[in-house]
Amino acid sequence: IQAIVHLVRTKAHPGAKILLDACQSLPHMPVDVQSLDVDFLAGSGHKMCGPTGIGFLWGKEDVLNSLPPYMGGGEMIRDVYMDNSTYADAPARFEAGTPPIAQAVGLGAAIDYLETIGMERIHDYELELGDYLRRRLEDVEGITVLGPGVGTERAALCAFVAGNVHPSDLSTFLDVEGVAIRAGHHCCQPLHRALGYSHSARASLYFYNTKEDVDRFVEVLEETLRFFGSLGNIVDGGEGGNGKDGDDEGFVPIF
Repeated sequence: IQAIVHLVRTKAHPGAKILLDACQSLPHMPVDVQSLDVDFLAGSGHKMCGPTGIGFLWGKEDVLNSLPPYMGGGEMIRDVYMDNSTYADAPARFEAGTPPIAQAVGLGAAIDYLETIGMERIHDYELELGDYLRRRLEDVEGITVLGPGVGTERAALCAFVAGNVHPSDLSTFLDVEGVAIRAGHHCCQPLHRALGYSHSARASLYFYNTKEDVDRFVEVLEETLRFFGSLGNIVDGGEGGNGKDGDDEGFVPIF
């Protein structure tokens, strides 16, 4: 992350403000806003074991206080006159009305929980788990893992395609067996196009997962691929598969 921020600083206008979307980083590694030296940093509650419907925006105090409020309501003003108003200091000026109190309490508890475990421990364990997942998938016949190869440091997840089996079909069959994966664009359609696919499947892990979970996933994945292979040309050819070359039109799931 630090390298990315440094790159942006060197390329951006000297007066530019930098907003870092850290929703995917905060749950998995230590993040120090002071050392990053960004102006804003955004986080998401549900990605870090908290409730849905809440997140947060951290910002440098002087920058936040220089910004006008975007919404009017209770608790965000200092003084109100007939012809003008003054506003409270941040963060109150951006928190008009009744806040999501229950969600905020839940998010605070989730952050305390993660810090009790230790973000360094979580990060180190996920690196080990991600490496194990990548190595296990290397031995699964009929799939192509997208991204870094075996032995390269990676997040605890793997996106992959399986011949011409639609990722949605794959995820549905695995779900029946109690294994949850994601299928779709994963919020990165341009990257999929660059790789020559329109969709992919993704197995994602967190600190509560184990190597036994990975083994079970691989076992069910291999069973599912054998099933599709028994249907004829779906796995090795034919239409309706992974949309090679980014062709969504030919990407027709069984279900």
